[in-house]
Amino acid sequence: MITMTEKAATKVRETAAQAQEEDATFTWKGLRLKIIGGGCAGFQYDLYFEDAVTETDEEYESNGVKLYVDPVSYQYLESTEIDYVEGAHGSGFKFNNPNVKGSCGCGSSVSF
Repeated sequence: MITMTEKAATKVRETAAQAQEEDATFTWKGLRLKIIGGGCAGFQYDLYFEDAVTETDEEYESNGVKLYVDPVSYQYLESTEIDYVEGAHGSGFKFNNPNVKGSCGCGSSVSF
């Protein structure tokens, strides 16, 4: 199962509302969560609004936000919690992923 904190879900809804104000054609069903190759540790997280779901996607709902994950990414994201953090060095979504074996110094990429 993949979950999202209430703080992260609130930020998602705020961002979606802003996108809809800027572009009346903007639509979304939920968030797409992916693991992509890249970064100095080997993999990076990708998170974006999704409007096209496939038959093979795993689907979750957490704090009112639907989450979609392809089968390959799911093996790396199982049991992950997504949070939204704000701090002196910036703000953004944080993946609390128990499957991670290591990360780079800046924390933008991970290894499994």
